[in-house]
Amino acid sequence: MTNRIAIFLALALVLTGCGGPKSADQEPTAGGTKSITVAMLPKKKGVPYFTSCSEGAMEAAKELGNVELIYDGPTSGDAGDAVKLIDQWIAQGVDVIAVSPNDPDVLSPAMKRARDAGIHVLTWDADGTPDSREFLVNQATPQEIGYSLVDAMAKDLGGDAATGDVAIVTAALTAANQNEWIKYIKERLPKYPGLHLVATKPSNEDQKLAFSVTQDLMKVYPNLKGVFAISSVAFPGAAEAVKQAGKSGQVLVTGLATPNDMRAYVKDGTVQSVILWNTKDLGYLTVYAAKALVDGDLKPGATVLKAGRLGERKVEGDQVMLGGTLTFTKDNIDNFDF
Repeated sequence: MTNRIAIFLALALVLTGCGGPKSADQEPTAGGTKSITVAMLPKKKGVPYFTSCSEGAMEAAKELGNVELIYDGPTSGDAGDAVKLIDQWIAQGVDVIAVSPNDPDVLSPAMKRARDAGIHVLTWDADGTPDSREFLVNQATPQEIGYSLVDAMAKDLGGDAATGDVAIVTAALTAANQNEWIKYIKERLPKYPGLHLVATKPSNEDQKLAFSVTQDLMKVYPNLKGVFAISSVAFPGAAEAVKQAGKSGQVLVTGLATPNDMRAYVKDGTVQSVILWNTKDLGYLTVYAAKALVDGDLKPGATVLKAGRLGERKVEGDQVMLGGTLTFTKDNIDNFDF
C-alpha cells in the first residue's frame, strides 16, 4: 500500500465514522431524509413512569425509521450525574438532546453548552430555564394538573362539602414542574373551603422518604384526611404509609403515577383516584418533536405538529401540547397497562 492510498483511506474513515454532529455527516435514508440521533434524558432511570415514556419514544423512533434513540439517565436522580450525560452526548455530537430536568438551575449550563455546539435541545415532562431549550413537550398545563388533583381529592372526600386537613408530598423542592402544580393546587383549594392545606414536604424522588414523610404527617396532623403525592415515586410511598398505618379509607391519597404502580392501592381502597396522562404518548410525542426540530418543521411561529398516530398536536408558543389528564379509578384502571 502506497502512502498516498493509506492517507486516502484514513481520510475516508474520518469522514464516514468519526467527529462532528451526525446530522452533518450521516447519509440520507432511502426515504430521502437524514438519519438523526436523539438522546433522551429522564429525571431518574428505572422508574416505571419514565420507563413507559421510553417505550413510547422507542415506538416513535421505530416508526420514523431514521431516528437512533439513546435513552439513558441517572439511576440516583442526581442532577450532577445528568449533567455528565449531557456533556457526554455533546462530545458524541448527537442531533437532539431531550431533557426532563429535576433541577433546572443545575442542568441549564450543560444544556446551553449543547445549544452552543449546534445541538437542538428540548425539554419534556418538566421544563428547564427558558434560555436552555427551544421547546417544551408538555403533557398538560400546570393548571390542568393542579386543578385535577384538587377536584379528585374533593370528590373522594365527599364533594363540595369535603372537610379536613390535606398535605402535599412533592418531589424535590427545586422541581419546576411540581412547583407549578403546587401553585395551582393552592389556587384551586379555596373552591372547597372545608379543605385546609397544612404542609408541603419534599421526598427527593425517594419512595422510602415519601413513606416516612407521610407517616410523620399523620402523627403531626391528627385531622389529616388527604395527601397529594405529586410524583410517581412519592405516590406509592405515601399510599403504603397510609396502608401500613391502618388508615386506608380514613386518609385518602391521590397523586400522579402510572396505573400499574397504583393498581393494588386503588383496589384496596387506599387510593380512589390516580391522575396522570398517557406516558407512552408523552415519550412518543417527544421523539416526533425532536425529529421535527431537525427537519425545520418545528420552529418559532409553528402552531401544529404532526405526530404519527397522535395526529396533529397544538403548539402554543414554545410548548408542544400533548393535552389533557386521565383519571384512573377502580372502574377503569384495569383497562390500562403501563
